[in-house]
Amino acid sequence: MPAGLTLSLFDDAPPPRHAAVFKEAFEAWLADQRGSGLLRREGSVAVYEDMWEAFAAWCLGQSPVVALPSLDLADLQAFQAARFGRKTSDLSLTPRYALRLMRLIDRVLRHHASRNETPPNTAAADWIKANPEMRYADAAHADPLPDYLSVGEARQLIAFLSAARPRPGASRDALATMTWQEVRNRASVALQLGAGLTPGDVRALTLESVIAHAGRVSERPWKLLVPGNGNSPARETPIAPWAGELLQHWLTVRADAGITGPFIFPSTRTGKQWQKPSQYECAKRVLEEAGMDSREGGSFRLRHTFALRQLRRGTSPQQVAAWLGIEAAKMKRYERVLPGAIDVV
Repeated sequence: MPAGLTLSLFDDAPPPRHAAVFKEAFEAWLADQRGSGLLRREGSVAVYEDMWEAFAAWCLGQSPVVALPSLDLADLQAFQAARFGRKTSDLSLTPRYALRLMRLIDRVLRHHASRNETPPNTAAADWIKANPEMRYADAAHADPLPDYLSVGEARQLIAFLSAARPRPGASRDALATMTWQEVRNRASVALQLGAGLTPGDVRALTLESVIAHAGRVSERPWKLLVPGNGNSPARETPIAPWAGELLQHWLTVRADAGITGPFIFPSTRTGKQWQKPSQYECAKRVLEEAGMDSREGGSFRLRHTFALRQLRRGTSPQQVAAWLGIEAAKMKRYERVLPGAIDVV
């Protein structure tokens, strides 16, 4: 066989042009969305980028490569089947996520066809039609109820977290066996439950976020100035007294350990920002050590528990939404479970 006709038995990398088409199609769509003002939040951009990159990686990893022009319904069924075959701690396997992903693929495909004056590829639209359970996943009645801690679970967790600080009159040496990382982990989880923070909020907090002056108890933090993070705007949120006490203790431990940098909960003594995978695993470990049922994405139960507690106390949905950094309309999901909400935290 002539040398020019030989083929490798192991084609490890997809043809460069295929990868470029995926990249160019998405970036062109994104540029138009930004230019028209339809997509402004960088957090949303990051989500769409992650979605598209995962989709493109799967297509380019097939043999033969799944190209955009040839993408069909069977390819998308195979893509989703591959995703459902793995464990994940995020929301990428939920019906609402699948619908959002397929709509993104459909919009990029149509935009790509329009730019190239070719007939649109309707594979993603066909997939949505073929999966009615996904088609209506974003309807109000399909919005899942928030998962939250029971009264017993909340009290159990608060007791476990609070054990990381000395009791009044006790020596700080009594907790000398606990590492600074262990205190950090418990204090960060305490703010998810006692201040309604997301994991991203926890990682973004700086020393300037802590408000301790003019509080009921001297030097005890009682409010946080949460920086803008992703889709959440900068905001203020109150801290439950027990969580404020634990935060106060952590700040002392942090100073004693000689930890530098602006972040309240850094990953190293030199102040490096805590990264998402590590923070997730640390929070998960704290919940497991506290005897909580280990469920995927379980730390968001703490934020939901905070929200329900505030509503139960009579705080207006608008105020709680402001503390959480979400739109007031999203409080409807909490109101659906309010009669059974817990009365602690």
